[in-house]
Amino acid sequence: MAGTLYLVPTPIGNLGDISRRAAETLAAVDFIAAEDTRVTVKLLNHLGLKKPMATYHRHNCGTAGPAILRRIQEGERCALVTDAGTPAISDPGEDLVALCAAAGVAVESIPGPCALTVALSVSGLPTGRFTFEGFLPQNKKNRRAQLDSLAAEERTMVFYEAPHKLRATLDDLAEVFGPDRPLAVCRELTKLHEEVLRLTLGEAAERYAAQEPRGEFVLVVAGRPAQAEAADEGGALARAEQLRREGMPLKAAAAQAAEEFGVKKRWLYNQLAGQ
Repeated sequence: MAGTLYLVPTPIGNLGDISRRAAETLAAVDFIAAEDTRVTVKLLNHLGLKKPMATYHRHNCGTAGPAILRRIQEGERCALVTDAGTPAISDPGEDLVALCAAAGVAVESIPGPCALTVALSVSGLPTGRFTFEGFLPQNKKNRRAQLDSLAAEERTMVFYEAPHKLRATLDDLAEVFGPDRPLAVCRELTKLHEEVLRLTLGEAAERYAAQEPRGEFVLVVAGRPAQAEAADEGGALARAEQLRREGMPLKAAAAQAAEEFGVKKRWLYNQLAGQ
């Protein structure tokens, strides 16, 4: 009987954020697939656990993934962890999940730390609708192409970024979205030097041009302000005339049609009264 793949989130900075359920899952599995075993062993030491580990990361997922799947199909239980955060989110773990899903192997996700949601929640920007873009391409041409495709995006946008790429990314963001676009720069979340800066893209680009970026960053960028639809004056007038023919009083017809088509009620009333 096949085993199960467990997706176990690990703290993004503060080891105290490991949940009881996550710790119990790590204790119960047969082996752990880790992005970097040197990082994971520190967490296991913190929990007082010793477990066999296999390495699984973006450079070996093509070979390590099928090997892990075979072990699970033979009945072993595997916990997939990254160095920090939730596996399979902007992470090669998505490939292992896809392999298991295609093979009919059970996959269970344990809720827990994720830099995406932490940054979004403290950003001060709208959170009802958002798009997660992960890490932008390192190549400038490809990075600009991806940002250009988001130029009309009205939802809040979330990006992950490494310190050595931050300056170039901020410059491109300011150029594509405009220097006045609101931004939250979230640095070293849950760690000792955690910092959240709420400013504009232009201010952020200027700040980090003079200051060496340090730590891991999450950038939360406001979407483009919604564009008001042009008022349909002709449609409003036609609708008001229809309501009048159906017997509605002039004032009421003007009010209803104005609301339906987004035009000024007084303007529409005057148009009808002047006919």
